[in-house]
Amino acid sequence: MTDNLEALSGLIKKELENYEDKIDVGDVGTVVTIGDGIALIYGLKKVMMSELLLFPNDVYGMVMNLEENSVGCVLLGKDSLIHEGDIVKRTHKVVEVGVGDELLGRVINALGKPIDGLGEIKTTSTRPIEMPAPKIMDRESVNTPLLTGIKAIDSMIPIGKGQRELIIGDRQTGKTAIAIDTILNQKDKDVYCIYVAIGQKNSSIAQLVSKLEDYGAMKYTTIVCAGASESAPLLYIAPYAATSIAEYWMLQGKDVLIVYDDLSKHAVAYRTLSLLLKRSPGREAYPGDIFYIHSRLLERACHLKKELGGGSITALPIIETQAGDISAYIPTNVISITDGQIFLSSDLFNKGQRPAIDSGLSVSRVGSAAQYKSMKYVSASMKIELANYLELLEFSRFGSDLDKTTKDILNHGSILMEVLKQKQYMPLSLSQEIVDIYIAQNKLIDDIPVNKIHETLKRISEYIYSQKPEIYELLENNHLLDDDIKNKINECVLDVKKVII
Repeated sequence: MTDNLEALSGLIKKELENYEDKIDVGDVGTVVTIGDGIALIYGLKKVMMSELLLFPNDVYGMVMNLEENSVGCVLLGKDSLIHEGDIVKRTHKVVEVGVGDELLGRVINALGKPIDGLGEIKTTSTRPIEMPAPKIMDRESVNTPLLTGIKAIDSMIPIGKGQRELIIGDRQTGKTAIAIDTILNQKDKDVYCIYVAIGQKNSSIAQLVSKLEDYGAMKYTTIVCAGASESAPLLYIAPYAATSIAEYWMLQGKDVLIVYDDLSKHAVAYRTLSLLLKRSPGREAYPGDIFYIHSRLLERACHLKKELGGGSITALPIIETQAGDISAYIPTNVISITDGQIFLSSDLFNKGQRPAIDSGLSVSRVGSAAQYKSMKYVSASMKIELANYLELLEFSRFGSDLDKTTKDILNHGSILMEVLKQKQYMPLSLSQEIVDIYIAQNKLIDDIPVNKIHETLKRISEYIYSQKPEIYELLENNHLLDDDIKNKINECVLDVKKVII
């Protein structure tokens, strides 16, 4: 009897040892608490940071906290389907998103799933949403313009392929309008576009998609949408997923434009996650690594060397300010990461200046390296002239007696401001921009009343198209503004003014 018991005990011990070998206890865990899209899990001793976890009912989560006795996980689905005591399994993969040309013309969520009702997207490749930024030695200096079609930007605040240019301003000052016009202007320029909507209303996204379709821009555009109704984790990962999609094209030698609209809401979503994960709050309750989440995102935008294909990602992050406070915490963070900013002024917007670009506070740190010579020539002194005009305009309010020189500067400045006005969804070609700015800078239309400036410019453009189209052709193809072209432009202006005046 004793021998039988010993034999049975040895058999049970052997089976238990084999059982422990088969099941690795580091690969499974148990939900301890669940709520607000956050799960606290016991176990999972071998789990990686940012690893994808599988919960019951096919709900996925992403690891964001690694503590001594527990794992903090943000859910990428409904937390109502998860309960305390549920078993959680590792997937041994980080969060990935489908990439490829199949995404062009589609609206997807932060996980790469279609939400436009146009059927399944069958991508052949995937990329992790978090990737290291290209090394400095793998990059090339920014030297090729990415034209926005907006006169005020292409002349004074040029953007180059591979640059990160911040669009910043108060609510309802036209930030998104600039980004959309830039996307529209990439038509037939072999540039892929990605628009990332973070925390916006679904109705706004639907209107945007409709507008892009009307102008034929959806053919080369992908929209990544994490709407206002989505959970904070999806708002947080959306820009990273979109950047991975852009990187796929960049590594194939393509030029990509990506718009993050907007990173203020992205920062708020990350703050929400951090506070729910019991991370210590810092300034304005943002966690200490709030700078890092944006820097590691925007550092992925660059212009690769020719040996690596020569592709580029141009990033246009958008930040919303409160009462024009450009020195607030998140604005200053993103300003220090980017290569310049386009600041939109509420005062200019309310005065009817559209786009409401404040030329004094706006800057491009890449500068004229990303400008064609012809544009550089006509716009060289524009910022200084506008600064003089705005300064004299302030002084002129205190007195009525002005000398002729001051009156001329004020008149020329008002003409220049009027020429820089531009309606939304009407980006101009490079040649049209150069001609308009050349005419204004050389005071060829200073004798035209301000309210007739746009009508005059339109007539001059129509006259050039019909009588001397070679002007636009040479400017568009050769990017040179020689004396012959200047003389032809001067003649066209005189011919049109004879009819108008």
